[in-house]
Formats: sequence, structure tokens, C-alpha cells
Amino acid sequence: MSNHSVAPRAVDERITRALSRGHTIDITTTGRRTGLARRIETVFHNIDGRIVLSGLPGPRSWYANLLADPHMTFHLKGAVQADLPATARPILEPDERRAVMARVASNWRRNDLEVMLRRSPLVELTFDTAK
Repeated sequence: MSNHSVAPRAVDERITRALSRGHTIDITTTGRRTGLARRIETVFHNIDGRIVLSGLPGPRSWYANLLADPHMTFHLKGAVQADLPATARPILEPDERRAVMARVASNWRRNDLEVMLRRSPLVELTFDTAK
């Protein structure tokens, strides 16, 4: 998590607020061939409380890495900083994929939904809880 000098509950509230709308973050995945940590900058979307990652049409290494190993770290940066362990689930079911991707396309003001459905990565994240 983060090294904030405030009470854990306040940190949780700040993280919840930071996750309430999409913005730029980093993610760290495990390289599917090398096994090395791979950190990149991307944007997440909050769609009705669901945290999703997508990308422009085309192959994405981060997506291939998550298909091989769905465990990752979601790095909030900016005013609120936290490293959140998460698990990615590819959104493949056609009706669910269309509904979520339509919202992503709208967020990006894109009008090529059919291309995005065929060629863009799309995953939903679940944040791992401390044991």
C-alpha cells in the first residue's frame, strides 16, 4: 500500500476516491516469457464501480502478460499513491464485452466500437485483500 502518515481508514477513503473515476496509473505485470516485472503507464476506467483496463486496437504486451499470469500491481500515482495487488479477468463474453467496451469507447470519444470489440484488450480488475 502507501506510506501515508495518516490513519489506515483515511488512506482507504483516499484510495476509494482515487478509484472513483479513471485516470493515469502504472501497472506492473510479469513478463510471460522472461518472468521479469514489467511496469507501464496506462489509463483505467471506473464503469459503474468496476475497474477496467483497455487499450487502443492492436496487440498489447501487458494484456498478453495478464493472460499468462493474471496477478499484477495497480499503482496509483499523483495526489494519492498506493501499490494495490490485483487480479485481472479478461472480458470475453460477447454481451458483457460489448456493454463495457461501449463505455470505454465513449470515455475516449471513439466511434469505432466494432473495431475495438475485435482488436482491443479489455480486463476487469479485482483488488486482492490482505490476508
